[in-house]
Amino acid sequence: MAGRENQLPTRNKSSRKRPIQPVDGNPNPMAKKRVVMGEITNLSSNVSGSTQDSYIGKTRKPKPDSVSDKSGNEVNHQLAVSPGSDEQEQYGYAPSMLQYLRSLEVETRRRPLSNYMERVQDDINPAMRSILIDWLVEVAEEYKLVSDTLYLTVNYIDRYLSAHKLTRNKLQLLGVSCMLVASKYEEISPPNMEDFCYITDNTYTKAEVTQMERDVLQFLDFELGNPTSKTFLRLDFSTLRSFSPLNNLEFDFLCYYLGELSLLDYGCVQYIPSMIAASAIFLARFILQPKVQWTQALQQRTGYKPHELKKCVLRLHHLLQRSELSARAVRQKYLDHKFKCVASLNPATEIPSYIFEVSYE
Repeated sequence: MAGRENQLPTRNKSSRKRPIQPVDGNPNPMAKKRVVMGEITNLSSNVSGSTQDSYIGKTRKPKPDSVSDKSGNEVNHQLAVSPGSDEQEQYGYAPSMLQYLRSLEVETRRRPLSNYMERVQDDINPAMRSILIDWLVEVAEEYKLVSDTLYLTVNYIDRYLSAHKLTRNKLQLLGVSCMLVASKYEEISPPNMEDFCYITDNTYTKAEVTQMERDVLQFLDFELGNPTSKTFLRLDFSTLRSFSPLNNLEFDFLCYYLGELSLLDYGCVQYIPSMIAASAIFLARFILQPKVQWTQALQQRTGYKPHELKKCVLRLHHLLQRSELSARAVRQKYLDHKFKCVASLNPATEIPSYIFEVSYE
């Protein structure tokens, strides 16, 4: 179930770890603190995301918009392919798979609340969530987990927090427990429970992780599969290969980079995964080939017109511009030559409004 980035040869595990710095002058590398809760628990629960510190950057409070301007039926109708048609013969079962996944992603039980921080939580805020997920990106790299595991982990976290009030000192416990569940679903050889206890510097016991894992599984009703933006990116790539002018790895990795940046942003919870995937494709095309506009084929394949993607594209562009401050682990990951150093690309400071005006009926 791994994406393209997991098919490339990787470097030795030790070379991917962040350098271990002495703690309090202690040269013993084992004294390194792996936890991030020091930063999270020191943040005031009154912080709404306007300004934090240089590490967090600015986070806008999302409007309580609906998940999508389209209903599930409208979305699915655009992707319908008649059996035995030339289109089905050309693209195989991908359009039918997209149609099915699009029907799943709009199900209420599979979606987190777009404003759960305001409605449910009173001790955690968007900045704490961002710090946690950026750290989980580093954990995923440490244990060489596929990116699908990371996407599912974030989905579980947001859905759980939409229904359960949590204190900040349990937020990291929820994070590692959700990653444990997602690893067991996605990985061939998932890390064991002791690994997740160790990665938190044994802040939590095995019994605590086990209990939280049980709570998450019961909340999900043991239905662990769920379409994510990575799922849609993978399928979109498979159908766009034949006519995309950007048929190269740099384009793919830039889309994956934008997708992972969206995981850190609480404001992106309001968007369904297929919209984030389409917006990542839209923005990646603009960054690599600014004069290439959205085409009829892209509109048909993704199911979105440019003006429908505008808000999400602009949000991804904003995340990309401040990634050096608020997404250090994600940025560091995509600065690697294995990912064509796409995090080093310098996007335009503004996106012209005219590129959102092209539409094909």
